Amino acid sequence: MAISAIHDITDTNRDGTPDNMTFHTAMSMLGLILIALGTGGIKPCVAAFGGDQFEEHQEKQRSTFFSIFYLSINAGSLLSTLITPILRAQECGIYSKQSCFPLAFGVPAALMVVALSACWNNIKSCGKSKCMIAVFSLLQFAIRNRFNHRSKQHPKREHWMDWAEEKYDKLLIAQVKMVLKVLFLYIPLPMFWALFDQQGSRWTLQATTMDGNFGAFIIQPDQMQIVNPILIVIMVPIMDSAVYPLIKKCGLNFTPLRRMTVGMLLASLAFVAAALLQIQIDRTVPNFPSSSQTQVKFLNLENTPVPVVVEGQEPFVVPGFNSSNNYMTLDTENVTVSAGGRNATAYFQKESRHTVLINADRMLQTLNDITEKPNQGMNAIRFVNGFRSHLNFSVKSDHLGPIAPLQASDYFSVTHGKASFTIENEEGQTCHYILQLGFGSSYTVLIPNTFTFGESCTENIKAIQDINPNDIHMAWQVIQYFLMTCGEVVFSVTGLDFSYSQAPSNMKSVLQAGWLLTVAVGNIIVLIVAEAGSLPEQWAEYVLFACLLVAVSIIFAVMAYFYTYMDPAEIEAKFMELEPDDKKRKELEMMTKDNLAYVNNETSNNTDVKQTKI
Repeated sequence: MAISAIHDITDTNRDGTPDNMTFHTAMSMLGLILIALGTGGIKPCVAAFGGDQFEEHQEKQRSTFFSIFYLSINAGSLLSTLITPILRAQECGIYSKQSCFPLAFGVPAALMVVALSACWNNIKSCGKSKCMIAVFSLLQFAIRNRFNHRSKQHPKREHWMDWAEEKYDKLLIAQVKMVLKVLFLYIPLPMFWALFDQQGSRWTLQATTMDGNFGAFIIQPDQMQIVNPILIVIMVPIMDSAVYPLIKKCGLNFTPLRRMTVGMLLASLAFVAAALLQIQIDRTVPNFPSSSQTQVKFLNLENTPVPVVVEGQEPFVVPGFNSSNNYMTLDTENVTVSAGGRNATAYFQKESRHTVLINADRMLQTLNDITEKPNQGMNAIRFVNGFRSHLNFSVKSDHLGPIAPLQASDYFSVTHGKASFTIENEEGQTCHYILQLGFGSSYTVLIPNTFTFGESCTENIKAIQDINPNDIHMAWQVIQYFLMTCGEVVFSVTGLDFSYSQAPSNMKSVLQAGWLLTVAVGNIIVLIVAEAGSLPEQWAEYVLFACLLVAVSIIFAVMAYFYTYMDPAEIEAKFMELEPDDKKRKELEMMTKDNLAYVNNETSNNTDVKQTKI
């Protein structure tokens, strides 16, 4: 992943863009495949390995272990969520400086190498389990054998998996039955993860439209996810040492499956909170033009006010060195515009925004404006040169090049805070202009014809706001993160312990893998619902997911009501006692089959002899 993010590898023309995207895409896919294989080997086994360290009578200690285990996972998540955006925000590159994704991927890779080196000496032995192969072989044989004996002349058996008794031990069959019983209960669970994993996608996108200024520090949109692991570190001990004991003292039977149901309902409430917040955010976002509309405003490059008349609109006056206050929405592409008594026909493209420049000769020049909020909470800035000569503009190490008089630069992205711009003329004179920026705004900076270099050079510069900065504070997201985290603690920690306690002794990792598989299916659900739904409003999509999870929670509650908790050790002990007799019975059956085969063979041979004599 780190190598795939180094754009300089294939950037032969040194323009900052890779020339061979196939290479970078292939490396990214290879990285994702390796991550999938690595986590697939680690996650199911490490939880089962930890649970194996406790005896059967240590259920409370084992439950505490899973809480601490989940807490340690989120402690790592806390560090990565905090540090990775900082690493990514650095600028690196050989030919062009860009966000340093190679560093953001490379540091975790290096830390994994260190972790492996630290643990290597503690690895005494290794082995491989054929458990999954045995499970699938048994299932395949049972299904095939049942299909071959589907006629009514064959007596029915208590369970369809009992058709595997001809080949497999009853103990193994009983163990697979226990696993399938729990896996069937897992069918509704992916819906929880479909909501939970949107913290890193939909909720992060929501944060990009919010204000991350907390006064003493600034929170990046993708850093807002840090609230989840922080709350996990706080909530796990509270739930384990205070909430659950209190519920027990109240005489309530808060079983694992009931906990998981409550966790799912809390997650749905989190999305209701996200929907309510999204409604408030949408009220602050500008109304951008639809596919049949265009939006226009006017910018006066001169010091004197200019009266403007747009066909079909009320007349208005554009102040000197300023713009008309708001965009006007038009339903036609060709419009007659009169500026200061001079008529002209302007063409405006549909589903777009435009700024019309009015110069001293009342000539009109159209600029294309952005039609969406800048991504990742950045700010879109452009300069309009109303000065009488060429000007160079730069911010940090980025140079916009010379801008001719009465022309405008392209938009470029600037982070929040104090942005320092340098304006330079052909004689080398400079002017430093500082603009205080929030999150997600857009500005057109006008350099008027009265601009002069010197100590007071910034007095006449006019910053015109095209898109307002984000008004809703990111702190409001803490409510939905709190609800989701409470749901996660009740649902996920309990699920890990439940998966271990209900699994046979030799299939702990199998059931943990099944538990983790629900996470992957949940991510697929997000893709299907998001693509198939095509809801125009984001808040409506949040409500849709919340309703789906409530419906699934009801189904899961009904399934949990009819579920009977098992003691795998007791069941296995029962079949272990019967196993010797079962083996003797199978040996006798095999001997009988062999004898019958021998008799049939002898009979066949004798018949051949008689036929030869005849």
